[in-house]
Amino acid sequence: MNEPAPLWAARLLAARKTRGWSQRDLARELARVSDKPLPEVDSLIRRIRGHETGEHRPDAFYTRLYCAAFDVAEDQLFGTTTTPVPALALPSLAPDADLYERITRAIEQPRRVDLATVQWLEHCLAEHRRVEDTIGSRPLLPLVHAQLSTVADLARGARGQLADRAVAVLAQYAQFIAWMCHDSRQHAAALAWYDRSHAWAIEAGDSGLAATTLNMRAHQAWSLGDPHRCVRLAEASRWHDGRTTPGVQGMAAQMAGRGHAQMGDANAARTLLGHAEDLIRRAAEHPEDEPPWMYFYDEGWFLMQRGMAELELGDGRRAADYLKRGLSTLPESYRRDRAWYGACLARAHVLQGDAEAATVIAIDVAQDAAGVNAYAVTELRRTARELAEAGTPGTKAIEDSLTSALH
Repeated sequence: MNEPAPLWAARLLAARKTRGWSQRDLARELARVSDKPLPEVDSLIRRIRGHETGEHRPDAFYTRLYCAAFDVAEDQLFGTTTTPVPALALPSLAPDADLYERITRAIEQPRRVDLATVQWLEHCLAEHRRVEDTIGSRPLLPLVHAQLSTVADLARGARGQLADRAVAVLAQYAQFIAWMCHDSRQHAAALAWYDRSHAWAIEAGDSGLAATTLNMRAHQAWSLGDPHRCVRLAEASRWHDGRTTPGVQGMAAQMAGRGHAQMGDANAARTLLGHAEDLIRRAAEHPEDEPPWMYFYDEGWFLMQRGMAELELGDGRRAADYLKRGLSTLPESYRRDRAWYGACLARAHVLQGDAEAATVIAIDVAQDAAGVNAYAVTELRRTARELAEAGTPGTKAIEDSLTSALH
């Protein structure tokens, strides 16, 4: 197993990804801010790659260049002193002097953890969730792992009602790590972290988080082609109904629907998805009542879930309609999701026999798929294979786009 990249390397990679730059873009930016000639672009890209993987730490000269290119302080990018907890170099995560002192004091003496520190950890996690939508899991996983260790120490020190809230934050961190492990295809690790998250959620008395963790395990089962387990886990999530929000209940209903769709049971799938739609509409009326990890869950997102279900059922027309409508609501910053649902839309067009539309869409999302969504890459390759089997054009164009994006 490869050793995880050091935190400074993860920050360096994340700093580039959050700006939407390729390594070539960064090489050009380094050359722009440098006061002396740099190696040729291809050579500079190899150097950047070595820095981002942690193989080589930048020397003082390149450290200054990176800080100038990203317009951040050296301790933010390469040190650990900007915040007492490892985090991305984001302005929104820099605590003021008073909060910095509180967090530092709590880390040194966990029994002194207070509400302000726990709230900052919740804010930190929320910011990282949103960044992950854009840059994918790879740059964030080592940082969030490092944060979890600190959060666990603080949770052990919390007392009274604050203890429940601190353990709930710990459960949220574990759930986020589980999701990123799944996104990185570390399936055994994802399952272990989902189980850990569920246990902490139960300890904290957080039914919404416990139910959500079961929903996410259902999603993992669906991803691995195990629809029966997907349905069982989604049904287990509904045991918490009455203590959870409509959004969390809607997620469970749609996961059960997707499981039935994967089994080919169209009636059960569409009935459950119709029920889920009603719940999602109720949730949309009062989004402030939904837990913070449900920030992405809205009617547009649900349309795309219906599109995936119709894709499983082999109805390309319905799938394409749902996916197009959902994608039209998805912000550009959601690169990972846009890559995945775009790849699903390409396959929906294959099912309709529209090779041209499938090829255009596949090529359009290939870059983001290669950068932030390995599952989308697999789906695009499946699209290319199905076009080849049908004897229609487009296969080579899709494969060439993926090859170019991956190298």
